[in-house]
Amino acid sequence: MKKIDEPAGDTGSPVYQYRLPVSRKTNAYCADLLRRHLEAIGSRWRRLTPGRIVVIVLAVLRHDQRIADMAGGNQVGETTIRRWRDELIALLAARAPRLDRALKEIAKRGAEVVLIDGTLIPTARRSGKDNRPNYSGKHRRHGLHFLALTDEMGRLIWISAARPARTHDVTAARRDHILDHLRAAGLGALADLGFLGLDDDDDQPAVVTGYKATRARKLTASQKEANRVLAASRTPVEHGFARLKMWRTLAKLRTDPARATNLVAALLVLTNLEMNH
Repeated sequence: MKKIDEPAGDTGSPVYQYRLPVSRKTNAYCADLLRRHLEAIGSRWRRLTPGRIVVIVLAVLRHDQRIADMAGGNQVGETTIRRWRDELIALLAARAPRLDRALKEIAKRGAEVVLIDGTLIPTARRSGKDNRPNYSGKHRRHGLHFLALTDEMGRLIWISAARPARTHDVTAARRDHILDHLRAAGLGALADLGFLGLDDDDDQPAVVTGYKATRARKLTASQKEANRVLAASRTPVEHGFARLKMWRTLAKLRTDPARATNLVAALLVLTNLEMNH
């Protein structure tokens, strides 16, 4: 049986070119970030220039290119590309916004609400007792749970740490103290019914979730209309997740779950760079 992870081959093998759908400003930002990092740590030599390293790493993240193929096509080792990838991810993740600062920045712009939702990033199936929490019964697949906030236009402003797929949205929100941060910033949040019960303040709720019907209680016409308005207002949060998942490395995470937090934080920074450009 042929191994699927064998390298592309030696320098005599065919090498093809591809178009990287990332703006030049994003590429220049990352290259400058890496260049300043290399100067700070006193690195005198790399096999390739910072600009070329960034192109390779972005290709791995954007197209989910196999590291073995990228190594063979650029005449460097697989370990080297993995090290470059992890290095750039760490530099970008360090620039991801903190929750409190992100909300305060939104409040300064005059906004009154943000949008909140949870999503599942699929992972490769891993057996064993320790990996059972990473199976989501709702989605019927293995993955990691992330909580995210966007502004009213769908621009991602913050994303949580990775948690097991079976984590409930309310549980994740409580662990991140979402309510406390919203009230400190003077903001409200629009959420779906998955966050029902998060905010128990009926007079001045920070999180609005709409109404849920039960067998004993049907929704009134006004409640149904309120749910439709809320759903329409929350549409941009789905657009925010869609932009994030354009980085095809998220189609199925093959990295260690412990590294997923840094990876998604780095992709958040890249996604916002692309939107700004």
